[in-house]
Amino acid sequence: MAVQNCIGDSFRGATWVALHNGGGVGWGEVINGGFGLLLDGSEKATNRAQMMLAWDVSNGVARRSWTGNQNAMDTIRRAMKTNDKLIVTMPHYVDNQDLLENAFKISQDNLAN
Repeated sequence: MAVQNCIGDSFRGATWVALHNGGGVGWGEVINGGFGLLLDGSEKATNRAQMMLAWDVSNGVARRSWTGNQNAMDTIRRAMKTNDKLIVTMPHYVDNQDLLENAFKISQDNLAN
């Protein structure tokens, strides 16, 4: 997601973007992204900030909704209603517990072979 977020930020107006080592969670174990945004008071800077920050924040909320965070799901649904260009795949839950358990069993059996 760091790469997707970073590239999305760059296309939406970030002044600079960076992909870098995750640092605090373990050297070499993750990739994080960052951005810089020059805000000079111009209308152009305002438009870039609105596009880029909406993208950056929506990505974070979408990722949290995929983990089952109800507040994030509610938030991203509201955001999609107010922004017709924002389309996020919402999580779907498996109601049939046997189906889910069998999927994990098949997966584990395949790893063992």
